[in-house]
Amino acid sequence: MTVSSFGWARVHTLVHRLCKFWALLGGLVLIAVVLINAFSITSDMIANKPFPGDFELTEVGVAIAAFCFLPFCQITGSNVSADLFTAGASQWQIAAMRFFANSVALVFASLLLWRMWDGLLDYREYEEVTGILSFPLWIGFVPCLMSLVLLVAASFMSLVDFYGTRQRA
Repeated sequence: MTVSSFGWARVHTLVHRLCKFWALLGGLVLIAVVLINAFSITSDMIANKPFPGDFELTEVGVAIAAFCFLPFCQITGSNVSADLFTAGASQWQIAAMRFFANSVALVFASLLLWRMWDGLLDYREYEEVTGILSFPLWIGFVPCLMSLVLLVAASFMSLVDFYGTRQRA
Protein backbone atom coordinates (compact mmCIF):
# COMPACT_ATOMS: atom_id res chain seq x y z
CA MET A 1 0.00 0.00 0.00
CA THR A 2 1.14 3.50 -0.70
CA VAL A 3 1.22 6.33 1.75
CA SER A 4 -1.60 8.18 -0.06
CA SER A 5 -3.98 5.27 0.49
CA PHE A 6 -4.03 6.15 4.19
CA GLY A 7 -5.42 9.63 3.51
CA TRP A 8 -2.10 11.46 3.44
CA ALA A 9 -3.01 13.01 0.11
CA ARG A 10 -5.93 14.88 1.70
CA VAL A 11 -3.86 15.94 4.67
CA HIS A 12 -1.06 17.08 2.37
CA THR A 13 -3.51 19.11 0.29
CA LEU A 14 -4.90 20.75 3.43
CA VAL A 15 -1.43 21.59 4.78
CA HIS A 16 -0.35 22.87 1.36
CA ARG A 17 -3.40 25.16 1.12
CA LEU A 18 -2.88 26.45 4.66
CA CYS A 19 0.79 27.16 3.91
CA LYS A 20 -0.13 28.97 0.70
CA PHE A 21 -2.79 31.06 2.47
CA TRP A 22 -0.37 31.84 5.30
CA ALA A 23 2.33 32.94 2.84
CA LEU A 24 -0.16 35.23 1.11
CA LEU A 25 -1.00 36.77 4.50
CA GLY A 26 2.74 37.26 5.03
CA GLY A 27 2.87 39.07 1.71
CA LEU A 28 0.05 41.36 2.82
CA VAL A 29 1.92 42.10 6.06
CA LEU A 30 5.00 42.97 4.02
CA ILE A 31 2.95 45.27 1.78
CA ALA A 32 1.57 46.98 4.90
CA VAL A 33 5.13 47.49 6.17
CA VAL A 34 6.13 49.07 2.85
CA LEU A 35 3.08 51.36 2.92
CA ILE A 36 3.82 52.43 6.50
CA ASN A 37 7.39 53.24 5.55
CA ALA A 38 6.30 55.11 2.41
CA PHE A 39 3.81 57.13 4.47
CA SER A 40 6.46 57.87 7.10
CA ILE A 41 9.00 59.01 4.52
CA THR A 42 6.43 61.10 2.66
CA SER A 43 5.12 62.76 5.82
CA ASP A 44 8.69 63.45 6.90
CA MET A 45 9.50 65.09 3.56
CA ILE A 46 6.28 67.12 3.38
CA ALA A 47 5.53 68.03 7.00
CA ASN A 48 8.86 67.19 8.66
CA LYS A 49 6.95 64.78 10.89
CA PRO A 50 7.60 61.06 10.30
CA PHE A 51 5.26 58.36 11.51
CA PRO A 52 6.25 57.62 15.13
CA GLY A 53 7.29 54.01 15.68
CA ASP A 54 7.73 53.13 12.03
CA PHE A 55 10.95 51.26 12.83
CA GLU A 56 9.21 49.22 15.51
CA LEU A 57 6.40 48.24 13.15
CA THR A 58 8.93 47.43 10.43
CA GLU A 59 10.89 45.12 12.73
CA VAL A 60 7.81 43.22 13.87
CA GLY A 61 6.17 43.18 10.44
CA VAL A 62 9.20 41.90 8.56
CA ALA A 63 9.80 39.20 11.18
CA ILE A 64 6.18 38.06 10.92
CA ALA A 65 6.30 38.08 7.11
CA ALA A 66 9.54 36.08 7.01
CA PHE A 67 8.09 33.46 9.34
CA CYS A 68 4.91 33.30 7.22
CA PHE A 69 6.93 32.35 4.14
CA LEU A 70 8.84 29.46 5.76
CA PRO A 71 6.08 26.78 5.69
CA PHE A 72 5.26 27.44 2.03
CA CYS A 73 8.93 27.24 1.06
CA GLN A 74 9.25 23.94 2.91
CA ILE A 75 6.17 22.22 1.52
CA THR A 76 6.86 23.30 -2.06
CA GLY A 77 10.56 22.42 -1.87
CA SER A 78 11.48 26.03 -2.58
CA ASN A 79 14.16 26.37 0.06
CA VAL A 80 17.61 27.42 -1.02
CA SER A 81 19.72 24.52 -2.24
CA ALA A 82 23.29 24.44 -3.35
CA ASP A 83 23.55 23.07 -6.88
CA LEU A 84 27.25 22.71 -6.24
CA PHE A 85 26.50 19.61 -4.15
CA THR A 86 23.82 18.13 -6.39
CA ALA A 87 25.30 18.81 -9.85
CA GLY A 88 27.37 15.64 -10.00
CA ALA A 89 25.36 13.59 -7.52
CA SER A 90 23.45 10.46 -8.37
CA GLN A 91 19.69 10.15 -7.85
CA TRP A 92 20.33 8.13 -4.70
CA GLN A 93 22.65 10.81 -3.29
CA ILE A 94 20.17 13.58 -4.09
CA ALA A 95 17.40 11.57 -2.40
CA ALA A 96 19.60 11.05 0.66
CA MET A 97 20.36 14.77 0.84
CA ARG A 98 16.67 15.61 0.46
CA PHE A 99 15.75 13.15 3.24
CA PHE A 100 18.45 14.64 5.47
CA ALA A 101 17.32 18.21 4.72
CA ASN A 102 13.66 17.38 5.44
CA SER A 103 14.64 15.64 8.68
CA VAL A 104 16.75 18.60 9.78
CA ALA A 105 13.89 20.97 8.88
CA LEU A 106 11.47 18.97 11.04
CA VAL A 107 13.84 18.88 14.01
CA PHE A 108 14.79 22.54 13.65
CA ALA A 109 11.16 23.67 13.27
CA SER A 110 10.17 21.68 16.35
CA LEU A 111 13.06 23.15 18.33
CA LEU A 112 12.16 26.68 17.22
CA LEU A 113 8.53 26.13 18.11
CA TRP A 114 9.46 24.95 21.59
CA ARG A 115 11.87 27.83 22.27
CA MET A 116 9.64 30.51 20.73
CA TRP A 117 6.77 29.28 22.90
CA ASP A 118 8.96 29.75 25.98
CA GLY A 119 9.92 33.20 24.66
CA LEU A 120 6.27 34.13 24.27
CA LEU A 121 5.56 33.10 27.85
CA ASP A 122 8.52 35.14 29.12
CA TYR A 123 7.51 38.26 27.16
CA ARG A 124 3.94 37.96 28.47
CA GLU A 125 5.12 37.48 32.04
CA TYR A 126 7.51 40.44 32.02
CA GLU A 127 5.23 42.65 29.87
CA GLU A 128 8.02 44.03 27.69
CA VAL A 129 6.91 46.70 25.20
CA THR A 130 8.49 48.72 22.41
CA GLY A 131 9.98 52.10 23.23
CA ILE A 132 7.86 54.45 21.14
CA LEU A 133 4.48 52.83 20.57
CA SER A 134 4.46 50.76 23.79
CA PHE A 135 3.47 47.80 21.61
CA PRO A 136 3.63 44.53 23.64
CA LEU A 137 6.39 42.41 22.10
CA TRP A 138 4.65 39.13 22.82
CA ILE A 139 1.98 39.91 20.21
CA GLY A 140 4.56 39.48 17.44
CA PHE A 141 5.27 35.97 18.70
CA VAL A 142 1.74 34.71 18.05
CA PRO A 143 1.82 34.71 14.21
CA CYS A 144 5.42 33.47 14.31
CA LEU A 145 4.33 30.51 16.45
CA MET A 146 1.47 29.80 14.06
CA SER A 147 4.02 29.82 11.23
CA LEU A 148 6.20 27.37 13.13
CA VAL A 149 3.26 25.02 13.70
CA LEU A 150 2.68 25.08 9.95
CA LEU A 151 6.41 24.62 9.35
CA VAL A 152 6.42 21.49 11.53
CA ALA A 153 3.42 20.18 9.58
CA ALA A 154 5.03 21.06 6.24
CA SER A 155 8.32 19.43 7.24
CA PHE A 156 6.48 16.31 8.34
CA MET A 157 4.55 16.26 5.06
CA SER A 158 7.83 16.61 3.16
CA LEU A 159 9.11 13.50 4.92
CA VAL A 160 5.85 11.67 4.20
CA ASP A 161 6.18 12.68 0.54
CA PHE A 162 9.74 11.41 0.51
CA TYR A 163 8.67 8.10 2.06
CA GLY A 164 5.77 7.76 -0.39
CA THR A 165 8.12 8.46 -3.31
CA ARG A 166 10.57 5.84 -2.06
CA GLN A 167 7.71 3.31 -1.63
CA ARG A 168 6.51 3.77 -5.21
CA ALA A 169 9.99 3.68 -6.72
